[in-house]
Amino acid sequence: MKIALAQIDPTVGDIRGNTERILRDIDRARSSGASLVVFPELAVFGYPPKDLVLRRDLVDANVLAVGRIAERCSDVTAVVGYVRPNPARSGTGL
Repeated sequence: MKIALAQIDPTVGDIRGNTERILRDIDRARSSGASLVVFPELAVFGYPPKDLVLRRDLVDANVLAVGRIAERCSDVTAVVGYVRPNPARSGTGL
């Protein structure tokens, strides 16, 4: 198995830009024959997110972005960190 490590430096809150970088690196990993590509913690949202995780519009945009990323992964697996709302009624909201 060939594994690609995508050492990107995502910009906090730039969901669109980070997603484009991720998609580019998925394509690059695929082209190099990798079957797995691994991204850094919170690659979609950017790190450290601080109080931006309180903005529901950004959290929703990052969840939609993960769906877009997943669509690109029909023949390669990507491990991508993102912020996800917690559907449980206990604990934190994310």
